[in-house]
Formats: sequence, C-alpha cells, structure tokens
Amino acid sequence: MSTLSVALTGNPNTGKSTIFNELTGARQKIGNWPGVTVDKKMGYVSHDNRAISIVDLPGTYSINARSPEEQIVIDYLLNEGPDIVVDVVDSSNIERNLFLTLQLLEHRIPVLIDLNMMDEAAAHGLKISSKKLSEALGMPVVETVGRSNKSTRKLLDIFTSTVMNNYKNSELIENHIKTVEAVRTGDLNDELKEEKIISLRYELIDKISADVLVRNDPKKNFSEHLDRILANGFLALPLLLVILYLVFSISFTWVGKPLQDALGDFISDTLSPWVAGGLESLQVAPWLDSLISDGIINGMGSVIAFVPLIFTLFFCLSFLDGTGYMARIAFVMDPIMRRAGLTGKGIMPLVMGFGCGVPAIMGARALDSEKDRLISILITPFLTCSAKLPIMALFAAMFFPDNAVNVVFSMYIAGLVMAIVMAKVLSFTTFKNERSSFFLELPPYRMPDMKTVLLETWDKGKGYLIKAGTIIFSMSILIWFLSNYNLSGPTEDMDQSLLASVGSAMSALFTLHGFSSWESGAAIVTGILAKESVVSTMGIIYGVSGVSTEASDAAETASQLIGSMGGAFTALSALSFMIFSQLYTPCVTALGTIKKETGKWKWVAFAALYTFAAAWIVSLLVYQGGKLLGFD
Repeated sequence: MSTLSVALTGNPNTGKSTIFNELTGARQKIGNWPGVTVDKKMGYVSHDNRAISIVDLPGTYSINARSPEEQIVIDYLLNEGPDIVVDVVDSSNIERNLFLTLQLLEHRIPVLIDLNMMDEAAAHGLKISSKKLSEALGMPVVETVGRSNKSTRKLLDIFTSTVMNNYKNSELIENHIKTVEAVRTGDLNDELKEEKIISLRYELIDKISADVLVRNDPKKNFSEHLDRILANGFLALPLLLVILYLVFSISFTWVGKPLQDALGDFISDTLSPWVAGGLESLQVAPWLDSLISDGIINGMGSVIAFVPLIFTLFFCLSFLDGTGYMARIAFVMDPIMRRAGLTGKGIMPLVMGFGCGVPAIMGARALDSEKDRLISILITPFLTCSAKLPIMALFAAMFFPDNAVNVVFSMYIAGLVMAIVMAKVLSFTTFKNERSSFFLELPPYRMPDMKTVLLETWDKGKGYLIKAGTIIFSMSILIWFLSNYNLSGPTEDMDQSLLASVGSAMSALFTLHGFSSWESGAAIVTGILAKESVVSTMGIIYGVSGVSTEASDAAETASQLIGSMGGAFTALSALSFMIFSQLYTPCVTALGTIKKETGKWKWVAFAALYTFAAAWIVSLLVYQGGKLLGFD
C-alpha cells in the first residue's frame, strides 16, 4: 500500500506546527524547498498499518503568490497533489482564517477543515457549529485542541478513512466560484478585479459566520490584562530588558553554566586523558598524537563545552516564542525601530539572530518592504549568534569572573544597539528614498506546548552540533596544520608557523586596540570562516580543551592562556577584543546567505567590509576611551 501524503496549511499562529509536532514527534526532516531557503518540514507516522507522510507548509494568510511562502503553498498543493489537505483554522479568529479557506476551495482543492484552538474560541465567547460549517463549505470539519494527543489521534483516524472521497464543494461555494470567475473575465482592470474578489470573499465569510457562529459574553481576556503590563508604553521596555536578563541568567548562571562545567570537566579530566592513554598504548606517530590531542580534542573540545549553554538559551527563546511574547517584542520595539528607519517587525529577524545569523537573514523576507528587508539583512551580523557565544562566555569568565553574566548580557545589548544605530545610518543614506509599512498580528498568550518547545530547541541546537562535527572539525585540523608547519616544513616553534604569519599580518591592524599579538590576529582570521573557530583556535594554540565558567576554573584557564601570551591581554584589551568579535565580518556561511537573499555580490562585499570597519572603530574607542578613563 502506498504512503498516504498529507499537507498542513493555514494562517500563522493557528497551532499548525504544534499539530505537526504532535503527529510526527521526532520523526521529522528539516530542509529547504527547491530553489528557495524557506524551511521545509516533513514528518512521518504510521496509523492503522498505513504509512503517512506529513508536510507542514509555511504559514500564510493567502495564496496570491506574492511571497515565497505563498508561492510554495499554491505550487505544492496544485502540482504535488497531496492525498489530503488539512486547513488548520484558529477557531478564535475564524472569520479571518476562512479567507484562506475560500481561496483553497476556489482552486477546487478539497480540504479537511481543522477547527483548532476550540478552547480559546470558548474563552472568547464563541460557539461554532462544525456541522453547519461543513454543510456551508461542503467539506469535512473536525474540532481539535492542538496540544491534545486525543485530538491529533482523531485526525489520524480521519486520514486513514475514506471520508475525503465523499466531499465536494457545496452549492454555496460553487455559486461563489462562478461569481469570482465572472469578475476575473470581466472588463475591470486588475486592481479593481482583485478588490471586487476580496469583497466577495468577505461577504461570503460574513454570511457563513452568521449561520455557524454564536457569540456569548467572553470570559475575561487574559491576554488583554497581561498586555496592560507587558506592552504598557512606560513599562514595556524595562520589562523586556528584565525578561531578557532572566533568560541570560538562566542560560549563563543557573542552568547552562553547571551543565557546561560538567561537560568541560568531562572533556578535560576524562576524555582527554582517555584519548591520550589510548594513543600511547597504540604507539601512534608523534604527529598523529599531536593532531588528535592538540588539534581535534583541544580545538573541538573548546567549542563542544559550550553546547549545554547554547541549548539552554535556545530552550528559553523557544519557550518565550511559544508564550506569544516574542510578537510583543516587535510591538514594544516599534517606536524605537521607527526612529531607526525600520518598523517594529524588523526586530524579529534580529531576535532570530541570537540563535544564528543564517535563518535571521533568511527571516528578513517576512518584512513588508524591500528597504526593511535589505537593512535587516545588513544589520543582522551585529547580533550575538550562538557561534559568538563561546567567545563572550570564555573571555567574560576569564577576565570578569564575578560579573560574567553582566558582561555577556552587555555584549548582546551592544550588538543590538549597534544594529539599530546602523539601521538609522543606512535608512538615511543608502535607502533614504524607500518607505516602510507595518502590520503585526498579536497572538494570545498561552502556555507553550513543551513538545514543540523541545523539538524547536533540538532543531536549532542541532545546527550547532552539525557545525561542530563538520566545519569546526575541519577547521581544527587546518589550524593544527598551520600551527605546526611553515614553508620549510614541520616546526616545533609555533611563533615560526604559517598560522603565526597569517596572524601577524592581521594583528598589524590592531596595534592601538590592545590585542596586537599574532595569536589574536590568527583567531580573527579563522573567525571569518566560522565564529566558533575563534575559541577553537585559542584552544589549539594554548592547549585548552574543556573550558569552564566557574570562577576558580576560569582563573586557572586564564593563567594558562595569558601566561602563554606573555600578558598580551588585560581586562580592557579583552573587552576590546570581545567588542570586535561581536561586531566584525559575519562568517562565510552568513555571507553566502546574503548573496542568496539579495542576489548581488555588492551587498556581500558591503556587509563584509562595513561590519569590519564598524567593529574596528568601536573596538578602538572602547580601548582608547578606557585608557583615558584609567581602566587599563
């Protein structure tokens, strides 16, 4: 028996992804749609001895093919022809959601209407007759509460039944389609035709709603009460900073740090000695011993030690997103972003940049104007992505052990402030003749579905692990080779190595910044290839594998690093280096994504050069300003 194909479609914030996660669990594959970089989610499940493949289509309000997401949805539904199309509807906003439903029916795509979030509809005082809605549309209707396993099992039962074979558009829908087709073939211009068709859809939605909806007195709206505090014009921004600070405290102090310390201790106290003993017993060649111990273990160990911290941060951000608060951040930041020449919606790709710059750059396509999209792409590299996090955590623990959380938090704020400042500069120079628009839907506050939160945490963190297992592994081998060889062959003096030559050339640019050693220059060069390589480079150069953020352990780590560097770093120069690492040229993967998104090499070159120049200037001001104030 062939695999049954199911496609989930619907508006954003309808609980579609929650249903997808409930149905498929961990049996998912994440990729890209052919020709575009929008996420493609596919999952698999077996029910009643039938294999079912499920595609989670991008959330969209319409299928007019005006955006990559809309084009993907309509192309997939028309060209791929899935066996079942599930239109996930937010029951508490049924009138708005039925707009997409009518478009699907106009294309004669049979759909299973999933009235999701029925509990929230009841809280809004709405009672929906599924039977009447099914009769009005001619399609089957099922009621669900997305996070309920019982609801999703009901969907699976419908998938494996023959219920979809017995449905076709109702007479009401057929008459609507004939009217729409008459308008399309009429004498009106395209703009007036579209306006007329939209009006016809809403007239039909009003007619259907009047028949299937009963409105009672709603219960007290929890979201409205909470927004009076969290989205209050006076309190919103301070509360946002408090919430973000709590996120970083959880990640860097309360939860993430103990887990990181345990992993760092395992690498340095157990894994490294075990590998060393194994290599000794095998009597491997000295160069292979050095490659594995000094290159791979020290290089990758320096990066892997930060995995618990990064996963904890991703969990917190995914949890916040699940509550509905992330959309409020855009609302709260709108006045500030408008002063910078963007809209509040422009903050969303920047928030995504706290995880990784690549999806953040891709996320800019959701913005409503070309100006906003390009500016967002060009300022995203200033944010502290997960690859920069090990740099910040390491240096903060080494030089500011008593205030590590505050220093790391300040780096995040510095990156965000720099992004907003450069948005202002770009909007008044490169994009001064462009205009922005702002439309934002605020979903209700809700308790996040923990399965969805955990799956999103894994999806985001998995990218870091894959990077560590591929790019950082390769970089560790390359850095080891460069640090042990020069043009004459092998060398035992790292100061005479190829890595030292490359680092010395770069370090000449930083004689006034407090970190002009070849070691820091080498780390900056490798950081352009992958930001994680900054820490792995230092791990290889100074032989540090498991990095801890405990104050006592940090002091020991610092003594190893600083002792080897001959006192090249002071607290002030370390802060200057952190600022530079925070702001300078994005990694080659991010630069490649900029090329894909903009289609022009000029924006790649501009992003690479202007971020380096901005980082150089700000880092110089930090160091020289600190010296003038007596902080050196």
